[in-house]
Amino acid sequence: MVKKIQLPLQTASLVVGFMVWVILSSLMPFMKESLSLEQGQIAWITAIPVLLGSLLRIPVGYLANRYGARLLFAISFLILLVPVYYISEATSAADLMIGGLFLGISGAVFSVGVTSLPKYYPKEKLGSVNGIYGMGNIGTAISSFGAPVIASYWGWSATVQLYMVLLAGFAALNLLLGDKAEPRVTVSLKEQIKSVYKNERLWFLSLFYFVTFGSFVAFTVYLPNFLVAHFELDKVDAGLRTAGFIVLATLARPIGGWLGDRWDSFKVLMVVFTGMTAAGILLSFSLSIHLYTVGCLVIAACAGIGNGAVFKLVPMYFSKQAGIVNGIVSAMGGLGGFFPPLMLTLLFNLTGHYAIGFMALSQVALCCFIIVMWMYYQDRLTLALSIVENTVEAIVVTDKKGTITFVNPAFEQVTGYKKEEVIGKNPSILKSGKQDRAFYDRMWKAIEEQGYWAGEIWNKRKDNGLFLEWLTISAIRNDVGEVKYYAGMFSDVTQQRAEKASG
Repeated sequence: MVKKIQLPLQTASLVVGFMVWVILSSLMPFMKESLSLEQGQIAWITAIPVLLGSLLRIPVGYLANRYGARLLFAISFLILLVPVYYISEATSAADLMIGGLFLGISGAVFSVGVTSLPKYYPKEKLGSVNGIYGMGNIGTAISSFGAPVIASYWGWSATVQLYMVLLAGFAALNLLLGDKAEPRVTVSLKEQIKSVYKNERLWFLSLFYFVTFGSFVAFTVYLPNFLVAHFELDKVDAGLRTAGFIVLATLARPIGGWLGDRWDSFKVLMVVFTGMTAAGILLSFSLSIHLYTVGCLVIAACAGIGNGAVFKLVPMYFSKQAGIVNGIVSAMGGLGGFFPPLMLTLLFNLTGHYAIGFMALSQVALCCFIIVMWMYYQDRLTLALSIVENTVEAIVVTDKKGTITFVNPAFEQVTGYKKEEVIGKNPSILKSGKQDRAFYDRMWKAIEEQGYWAGEIWNKRKDNGLFLEWLTISAIRNDVGEVKYYAGMFSDVTQQRAEKASG
């Protein structure tokens, strides 16, 4: 029973964490008026929680693996009571920055669930599970919409203090209902990082999440104040529109995980980055709130689907280092939300518009699309090579002149020749002398006319012992029909022939 409630419990805990994480950006229009904040100060105040929330995801992912989600959620929420109260009593931009720095803990708790929940489910369901957990992003929508409404009646300070009740309640819930027997991983942080940091897949997945989750966080943080300042919308209206962005991205996340379970996650990411490239270009040239809304909604859908697809790939490649890899990847995603608001503010101050920033987003998404394409075909090649390397049939590949270019381990076992001894030579080194010239003429004529030949043939091992093999030779052609290689697949059938003859 305890294991079954971990997914809803941890998802609800993430909702609370994300609600707290965006307190400052959700209430910024109110704080700006009350504390007379400047635009540069606003950019830093809203970005600082994202920074610490990103960097802390690495140690939090490790600690979740070591001590379990129950303790990590509970302790994090209890610690957060202090900065939340401090923010509610803030009287300056400096107070908001100090409180916001520690507020980042609430964003770091994302690493807890993505590390803990895969321990309870098989790999084929992890995309959907992580997608459901990722719906905890809805917490940002709740704050973006709900906090301004409450603040318009009670004031922003009292609204912030209401979050303390949620934090205390969910700290207690995790202590009571969390899994005390969650499997632990005790490998040191240093050893886990050492085992993964050279793996290029880690950094590619981090880049993908930097763009997808980073876009989600950046737009969540930047939209409320931007819509008020740039389009002169009402504060509550801006909050509602931001909430709509968050809801769409959140609902799209489990769809991305489900699509990753059902189809190839790389194909899903190809569509995601194509959409983000087009949306970034649209946002660069949008002149009206309507076009801007379309661009934002496309970003929301693509970011949500991409978030789910990326975390389907993580446990597939790093099942033994899930904690630290989840922490690194999710940290990069958070950092992807830290820099854009600052860059957009800087570019606006320099140029008077945001076009360059949105165009940069489209170009980074295009680069990700190219990398995803490369990884997709690289994986297919790796799979094909793995099949060839592990098949029990011996395989030899020659160029069109008959020079051996590749042999698999089974070839070495059957013939006794090492790879280094045959690469660059002709397969005639295996000839037994038991077939005449007419036999080989008929074989090559069949290959030329039909594209393949199959039959029995006697060949010679390195130790000069003869063996009977069943051989299939196929001509490998390019797109224009020219023969580029010949592939031979054979197995030793000497014993089977002997048993058949004696029977």
